[in-house]
Amino acid sequence: MYKELAIIAPTASGKTDLSINLAHKLNAVILSLDSLAVYKEIDIASAKPTKEERDGIIHFGVDKVNPNEQFDVIEFIGEYKNAKEYVMQNNKNLIIVGGTGFYLKAMVDGLSKTPNISNRVKIEVVKRLSNLEKSYDFLNSLDNQYMKKIKPTDKYRIEKALEIYLETALAPTTFFEQNKPEPVIKDLKIFQIETKPEILRERIKKRTKIMLQNGIIDEVVSLEDKYTRKPNCMGSIGIKETLEYLDGRLTKIELEEQILNHTAQLAKRQRTFNKSQFCNIFSDELKNLENKILSMI
Repeated sequence: MYKELAIIAPTASGKTDLSINLAHKLNAVILSLDSLAVYKEIDIASAKPTKEERDGIIHFGVDKVNPNEQFDVIEFIGEYKNAKEYVMQNNKNLIIVGGTGFYLKAMVDGLSKTPNISNRVKIEVVKRLSNLEKSYDFLNSLDNQYMKKIKPTDKYRIEKALEIYLETALAPTTFFEQNKPEPVIKDLKIFQIETKPEILRERIKKRTKIMLQNGIIDEVVSLEDKYTRKPNCMGSIGIKETLEYLDGRLTKIELEEQILNHTAQLAKRQRTFNKSQFCNIFSDELKNLENKILSMI
């Protein structure tokens, strides 16, 4: 029977090196739990491990789609299933590692099944979305409880809510009550790297300098030239600040400071999310965690 475990921690905590070392010792492949590393051509801004750094370990969830293509939690679960099939067929184990705790939470808790949407409904939804404000108001009057969680400008989620209602004649809240989520993964051991905030900030500062030295500005110029600024990933930390620099709104020093500060804020949000959303996590400092994992797996 194959084994699987997860390693979570804020960005720049040292997850990559730890996971690759463990993958060698546990005969494992890695599933990247990173919402930015999934994109091709976003290499420096995502701080994804290079092919050399991967050290021969197979990585799922890396370089899967172009920056102008859709990738969300549904696609991520599909990638997990691909990784699971691979390890079962090749007698290996699986390490899930990264900072996007939302993806892991979705797999542990499960997602409600959504209905198959007919072409008739798809055409009707497109028509309604031409007036986003009216569509939001309609859904809000229908299901205020559900729409409280959605911003009036969130076209993607408004679209999904419309599809559910028009296909099933059920308000989204009612639909999801009748279609309870099923966990995608059960009895998963989750390990967390504990890092003091001041140490983590220094690690982020060092990584930010490396990103600039490695050419993040040239990477963003290339991405903008090829994909424009429209894709959601172009608003990610590291990319959005570099675009401001290219627009002349930041100096090079301010660019570095902005990336550092925004990354530190992200790390704080990740730490808060992990603490509030996952139970029975095994936590320790980076220097101790590898031995703890090996002793428990």
